[in-house]
Amino acid sequence: MLAEHVRKYPPALVELADITAGTPDPGKPAKRRAVPLLFTDEQGRPIHDQRWSDLWRGWRRAAGWPDEGTFHSLRHYFATRLITSGADPTDVQNALRHSSLRITLETYVHWWPKKNRRRNIVSTALREAAGNRSGVGLPG
Repeated sequence: MLAEHVRKYPPALVELADITAGTPDPGKPAKRRAVPLLFTDEQGRPIHDQRWSDLWRGWRRAAGWPDEGTFHSLRHYFATRLITSGADPTDVQNALRHSSLRITLETYVHWWPKKNRRRNIVSTALREAAGNRSGVGLPG
């Protein structure tokens, strides 16, 4: 589908502010560069947030998704798929472009596996002790 889109609508060359090295100093204009955009509006211009919201609403309805399914929901879905697939927290931070690891962890900590939590360690030890009827290896 993507290849078909590219054939029908080749990337449009658009001049944008270049912030790849960070935002410019206050009062200084940002450097600009030509960037080929794959998805543009009907006039070949960048799709800005309001237009994107309108497009997303139509796509969401066409797919039969609920109104609560915002475009931002896809960001959370992306993050949770990374986490449940075993991604390192700093990799998730970088993929989401969070300014700090703390933001990532505060938002998604409940999605990381809980295999080493204290209660699991204690309950495993108690189960093993209860299963050891001979008393061998038990403290005391």
